Amino acid sequence: MVIEMSTELADDEVDRIFRALADATRRDIVLRTLRDEVSISALAQAYDMSFPAVHKHVAVLERAGLVTKRPSGRERIVRGNPDAIRRAQQLLDRFELVWRGRIDRLDALFAAEDATP
Repeated sequence: MVIEMSTELADDEVDRIFRALADATRRDIVLRTLRDEVSISALAQAYDMSFPAVHKHVAVLERAGLVTKRPSGRERIVRGNPDAIRRAQQLLDRFELVWRGRIDRLDALFAAEDATP
């Protein structure tokens, strides 16, 4: 069965988003930056890793479109992109519909077998 992908997300965009979200630190960065804008240096203080390591995580998220970065003096301010999360959720919702349809068909099949004498 082929699932029609959202016209808003190309395959390479989907790959970048889910690869970016595969890492726990990056998921946490997205959550923090969806709540409020945060500087990269403030993010670096929240993790047991170097500033360059956090900066690399932010770069992966930025390439995936999950965050945006803007300069503010010497700092770089990171903001989560809720639209990218919404588009990824729409894709997951489509997968859920497919699986719910399959489960419903299985339930109907089992019910038909139980009704057969």
